[in-house]
Amino acid sequence: MASNKENSGASFTLTDNRNGKSYELPVISGSTGPDVIDIRKLYAETGCFTYDPGFTSTGSCQSDITFIDGDEGVLLHRGYAIDKLAEHSDFMEVCYLLLYGELPTAEQKEKFVSSITYHTMLHEQINYFFRGFRRDSHPMAVMVGVVGALSAFYHDSLDINDPQARMIASYRMIAKMPTIATSAYKYSLGQPFIYPRNDLTFSENFLHMMFATPCEPYKVNPVLARAMDRILILHADHEQNASTSTVRLAGSSGANPFACIAAGIASLWGPAHGGANEAVLNMLEEIGDKKNIPEFIKKAKDKDDPFRLMGFGHRVYKNYDPRATVMQKTCHEVLDELGIKNEPLLDLAMELEKIALEDDYFVQKKLYPNVDFYSGIIFRAMGIPTTMFTVLFAVARTVGWVAQWNEMIEDPMQKIGRPRQLYTGETQRRYIPLHKRGSKSQG
Repeated sequence: MASNKENSGASFTLTDNRNGKSYELPVISGSTGPDVIDIRKLYAETGCFTYDPGFTSTGSCQSDITFIDGDEGVLLHRGYAIDKLAEHSDFMEVCYLLLYGELPTAEQKEKFVSSITYHTMLHEQINYFFRGFRRDSHPMAVMVGVVGALSAFYHDSLDINDPQARMIASYRMIAKMPTIATSAYKYSLGQPFIYPRNDLTFSENFLHMMFATPCEPYKVNPVLARAMDRILILHADHEQNASTSTVRLAGSSGANPFACIAAGIASLWGPAHGGANEAVLNMLEEIGDKKNIPEFIKKAKDKDDPFRLMGFGHRVYKNYDPRATVMQKTCHEVLDELGIKNEPLLDLAMELEKIALEDDYFVQKKLYPNVDFYSGIIFRAMGIPTTMFTVLFAVARTVGWVAQWNEMIEDPMQKIGRPRQLYTGETQRRYIPLHKRGSKSQG
């Protein structure tokens, strides 16, 4: 980890009933990105907390895994640009990078891939666990339940203080997540589960377990496998987002790793986080035709209209999402390979992108297409149902979660998460016995 250093100090004065007393707080610099004001002693010295709903201006940890510069449209994993990794690497190599901090040698990669491959099969009794769910259960509901239940099957990797046990648990979750995800899908269809194959790559295995049946051989299309690999890379980690923060917060209590990842999956399920690409498809279907785009552009600009252009802009990126360019290219490759020449949704998406990027309103607000804008179209073209979109996100993000979880466990400064609050409720009240209360209790 690149060492941080205390830079200058930040001075401020509390004037409200405090006689204008001044305080000095340290400022710490990381290897890159904004400096942070160290407020760890703020309450002890001032009796005050900071107020930051959503923690958007608060650094909750130090990390050397992922760096985002939203203003410049930069996403780095361990210092490597996301577009370079998507172009030249594969998902297993990125997994190794996130877990260990360096790109693997050929020998290291071979050993790592072998280890992941031989952890892909589920304990046979877990297959019976699926039968407790209704057939029409949302796959994310199944994912939360089954991943949380892994701790009941793999007792030998629950000791969070043992580095070897932590790494075994990490490998297991990365390896088994596609098997769990595709089993949830197969169960919803009433089809038999497809077991993983050790002769296939990670992405090939996912597609095979998703679409194969015991009735006939299934040949994985290499173009689709490569597209899936890129999608997994682009979603592997994204700094301290809602689900990653959830994993860290759950882990800070000492919870077992499987429970922490289940908590992350539950957080990812929210439509404001992992469900955005599904929302893009719904929006395009609502627009329906290119001739209707001007009307919807007008609605999007109307602050009194609840309609929003999904897939444009990003809470973090105030510039072009660096993942979107890769996803756009991948989208065309998939549609060309499948012979989809005039895909209405893609035509609609391309026209919407063109008009929005030429409109002063969107240009000034920097509402550029993000990664979700194209990924939903790719999934639809590949035959993946919308209920599985967020599940795929979880499969990819698992490596980021476990890397962040491991880093948190090893951080000597990490404490159990305990956010504070600005209390606005009643102050201490006098209790009135039931028989003395009127129609409305008196404070």
